[in-house]
Amino acid sequence: MQRLTDAQREHALASLPAWGYAPERGGLIQRRFTFANFTQAFAFMTEVALHAEKSDHHPEWFNVYNRVEITLTTHDAEGLSERDIALARRIDAIAARFAPAP
Repeated sequence: MQRLTDAQREHALASLPAWGYAPERGGLIQRRFTFANFTQAFAFMTEVALHAEKSDHHPEWFNVYNRVEITLTTHDAEGLSERDIALARRIDAIAARFAPAP
């Protein structure tokens, strides 16, 4: 897996406006999700986990009650790769099916 070039990264992130880029560790993207309650947050994490396992690409995440923070980077590429972009898009699609927090 190849790390994205600067131009590839900028193009990919244009379609993921809710994700923030950080240059640490060769490049990573992060997003915070807030749900109505813990049950919704956990259901979201479960669905993401099932997809991540199938695609053999796993997020780094942190959960407290209704909040889930996700970091994506590809360790083998030593930075951001197309696998991270694809997983971010899938995560956004999963999150869109949950009601936003009040």
